[in-house]
Amino acid sequence: MNTAASQPDLVGLSERLGYTFRDELLLRRAMAHRSWCAEFGGEPSNERLEFLGDAVLGWVIADVAYRWPQELPEGKLTDLRKSVVNANALAEVAEGIDLGSCLLLGRGEDLAGGRHKPSILSDALEAVLGAVYLDGGVDAVRALIDRLFTQPLVTAAARLDRLDYKTLLQEISARLYDVAPVYVLADSGPDHAKHFEATAFIAGRPLGAGEGRSKKVAEQRAAEQACAVLLAESS
Repeated sequence: MNTAASQPDLVGLSERLGYTFRDELLLRRAMAHRSWCAEFGGEPSNERLEFLGDAVLGWVIADVAYRWPQELPEGKLTDLRKSVVNANALAEVAEGIDLGSCLLLGRGEDLAGGRHKPSILSDALEAVLGAVYLDGGVDAVRALIDRLFTQPLVTAAARLDRLDYKTLLQEISARLYDVAPVYVLADSGPDHAKHFEATAFIAGRPLGAGEGRSKKVAEQRAAEQACAVLLAESS
């Protein structure tokens, strides 16, 4: 693991991104978390790049969603965009390119598991997109977004009617039993790497179980399983 004072492997990260920077300092800045800048100073953090990247990503994904082969109504277009432009989804993409190993973090944040925190990973990924936009322009950043987000978008589009399983489960449960779902949570692991397990109960029956690195993900997976059970029972 890189320490906060070590040099991140920017060459390796560039290879995983599939983009070669003309100005590598932009990529280094994208890796600089404010905790590192506060301890070591002398360099700006990635926050301005994150601001830019967030806007660029939102625009590109909105454009892609609008041009989707299906004629999706506005509400579904919004759902499709939200399915990939959120901290958890962005963090998963960041983990897929091992972005965490290249982060410049302060000692405290590093020891607290900052390399695996969805908020830090998602912000850093948006900063990378901002850096690519500045370095290579619209075509370069759009190509990168296509590489990183096409599969998540395809997966999300196939599940548009079922993206929010907790809401769907609540509707089904109310319709069939006139009760709300109850979720029981358990967690394990150290604070910086928690693992959550959720069980969805309907009218006292455990109908779904799920796990994940956040409560939200675990509950959504439990709700998805419970929805499948209830729909099968009522068919």
